[in-house]
Amino acid sequence: MTRLQLLCGLGICLTTSAQAWEQVLIDQDTPAQNWRVTSEELGIKADPAFSVSLRTLHGGRQEGVSLIEIDNGTMTMTVIPTRGMNVLQAVAGDVRLGWDSPVDEVVNPAFIELGGRGGLGWLEGFNELVTRCGYEWVGHPGMDNGELLTLHGRAANIPASRVVLQIDEKPPYAIRLRGDLQEKAFKKVDFSIVTELSTTPGRAGFSLHDTLTNNGDYPKEYQALYHTNFGTPLLEQGAKFVAPVKQVSPFNDKAKVDLVDWQTYRGPTADYDETVYNVVPYADAKGETLAMLHNRAGELGIAVGFNTYELPVFSLWKNTDTEKQGYVTGLEPGTSFSYNRRYQRPLGLVPTIEPGQQRHFRVDYELLADRAAVDDARKRIEAIQAGRATEVREQPLVDLDKE
Repeated sequence: MTRLQLLCGLGICLTTSAQAWEQVLIDQDTPAQNWRVTSEELGIKADPAFSVSLRTLHGGRQEGVSLIEIDNGTMTMTVIPTRGMNVLQAVAGDVRLGWDSPVDEVVNPAFIELGGRGGLGWLEGFNELVTRCGYEWVGHPGMDNGELLTLHGRAANIPASRVVLQIDEKPPYAIRLRGDLQEKAFKKVDFSIVTELSTTPGRAGFSLHDTLTNNGDYPKEYQALYHTNFGTPLLEQGAKFVAPVKQVSPFNDKAKVDLVDWQTYRGPTADYDETVYNVVPYADAKGETLAMLHNRAGELGIAVGFNTYELPVFSLWKNTDTEKQGYVTGLEPGTSFSYNRRYQRPLGLVPTIEPGQQRHFRVDYELLADRAAVDDARKRIEAIQAGRATEVREQPLVDLDKE
């Protein structure tokens, strides 16, 4: 059997314009089914070798959920097409990027009522490394213009309507997984979002690149936030958050108490619940910036890169409660903070997208596997800070007690 025959048998076609192999994994007439392909089967002599697989979960509230695993030879990323193309986890060697949520199933959105629990129903499926929030709104639940906005919007619970895998035939053999999300409601919103996760063989990281399009005839408000969550081994007592910070403020009165130590983490602490800090980052001349979380010893970390022209603000969520309750921190670049949308209009953090316009969001994640990598990321952050002062505001930006 020739390689072309093998590829056709796998349902993979060489697209000459893009010079890449392409496979439709999920579509209206292509239901998800167990599937796997390797670099060897594709005739790609990548070093290290890589593979991509698709499987479907069964039982409990994860019935019918699809998972796609991309093993690039160094890191394995698990993507959930059924849940907004969220990234469940990423594993490199013995390091798992992600966290241990009490929600231990990958919950099918069909079993989640977003309006339940006073608008907190979103929490019944929350356990991912990267959870997309938006795109019509983000933030805490509450009323806005007579409408109940549920926690962090719908994106995380929208199943992808089409998922395509594309692999370049030439070095560095980029692997791209694209998924289409549709956020639509009669008389309300007509958004489409093309999501993309990309990586290359041997890379200890991945990138997200999402494109939001307003398909309607009227301007619409939008918001986006990338709720990126880490537990152990990165999170521990004495772990540190590092970023080039222009301004930081407590989210609410509770966060004011720990403001002096806002960049340092506690170990698991009973009844701690959560604290949140609003961060306005500095960036370089092109808008590029970098945030880092590293363990106490400074020998293991994660770097999160993004562009402030796309995602101008950042939320630091510290949920250092007990391990069973969910010991986790969230590094969250966004167009907006986590206040309800009605509070963010006066802050200028509810942008508008015109009919036919697009907005792009890119976030890069890199594992920092040793002290040298952590130190290098710190130097890059210091270069962006460039000696500029950090404004520490002692009062929250929003008075949540004032309606």
